Amino acid sequence: MNVTEKPEIIAADFPDHTQLPDSDGTFVKNFQEHPQSILLTTSIRPILDRVHPDGQYCIGQDCGIYWRVPRPPEPPEKGAEAPDWFYVPDVPPTLDGNMRRSYVMWQELMPPLIVLEFVSGDGSEERDRTPRQGKFWIYERIIRPAFYGIYEVKKAQVEVYHLVDNRFELLGQNQRGHYPIEAIGVELGIWQGVYQGVELPWLRWWDAGGNLLLAAEERAEQAELAAEQERQRRIEAEQRIQALEARLRELEGS
Repeated sequence: MNVTEKPEIIAADFPDHTQLPDSDGTFVKNFQEHPQSILLTTSIRPILDRVHPDGQYCIGQDCGIYWRVPRPPEPPEKGAEAPDWFYVPDVPPTLDGNMRRSYVMWQELMPPLIVLEFVSGDGSEERDRTPRQGKFWIYERIIRPAFYGIYEVKKAQVEVYHLVDNRFELLGQNQRGHYPIEAIGVELGIWQGVYQGVELPWLRWWDAGGNLLLAAEERAEQAELAAEQERQRRIEAEQRIQALEARLRELEGS
């Protein structure tokens, strides 16, 4: 090989999702973050299933997005960010028949459409713009989701940034106090209410018409209530018919 030539870099030179850690061995979750992720995922799945009739999308919940390969002695997870929730369009939900362990940027190249962080501290980590270290900088300059949301439950608020000309710009709210994600026809905002028996300001989705998107268990409860109401209507209709028939028999016998 000519000494001026650069060695060819191929995909096999880099680790894939099966070779990279899916945890850094720490736990920093609080009791709200797991149901919050479930609420976001199960409520938006029917929308995403319509947007992607071929099923080509994936949702990550506290999963690593690997954006660089650290040099030893750095551990591999130093090259990853682990958003609390993110959605990537137009990629398969599994790889080689296996569930994803992480999302590897150099393997797939498609950036997430939206990344969400749930603030457990004062929000400084999620807004850190330190080059090649801070979360905000890494999301804005390297991972590059179209939307980046910072949800602060203690303040009952969410900041949403939109990637414009390679920089995050703070997105304004619409008249409903929501943030439109027009690419998939939804809005993101804060909903004060009870979910899984706990009343909190939850981060939730609405459709473009301002209708709240229900989580899976909420849809099941709604369907069960509708079925019970229909059953009661049928019982009442049968009772009216029976009463009418009884009255007719009385009149015929008189």
